[in-house]
Amino acid sequence: MLTKLKQKIQQILTAEATAAHKIGLTPNTVSAIGIILAFLSAATYAMWQNRPAYLLLSTLLLLASGFCDALDGVIARLYQQTTIFGGFLDSLLDRYADAAVYVGIIVGGLCDTLWGLIALTGSLLVSYCRARAEAAGIKMETIGLAERAERILIIAIATLIAYFWQPTTVINASIILLAILTNLTVAQRSIYTYKKLKKKETN
Repeated sequence: MLTKLKQKIQQILTAEATAAHKIGLTPNTVSAIGIILAFLSAATYAMWQNRPAYLLLSTLLLLASGFCDALDGVIARLYQQTTIFGGFLDSLLDRYADAAVYVGIIVGGLCDTLWGLIALTGSLLVSYCRARAEAAGIKMETIGLAERAERILIIAIATLIAYFWQPTTVINASIILLAILTNLTVAQRSIYTYKKLKKKETN
């Protein structure tokens, strides 16, 4: 859903991409910075107890990681540095980033473990569905309720609210929401893929 908005944001990031390129940052370097920020966010989620300010830090690190995820693609397109391996690496690091944040939230006791694992599994399968569908020649971007941008935004908003009011209640609710939305997205993408493949077979 928010992928279209992300594309518009990427168009706005030309100045930032130019500045990053001037100081020698490559798309892969920006991707690496993004995964480091995600792991730092995960660590602050895991250690938030008795340190409520860590929830604000977690949010900032998570959003900064998401910013890097958008910026690396802009740099690659602006300076013709798009490569097949770069796309593979970016997708791989995004999965590690997603998993790290969920694990940090679970370890920090901010959500029920079972719901956290369901949300984590759903998030990974959303990306897996896209990879398998696109390998079959089916464009999957924008299909589904909970793509990566939506997931980051839900967690970030919940964490900001949690800083002011009942952290475990708020973040656990957001994880339950993500558990539902991610697996619903998997179902949406599966049905969409089935219909597209069926149409190809009949043509």
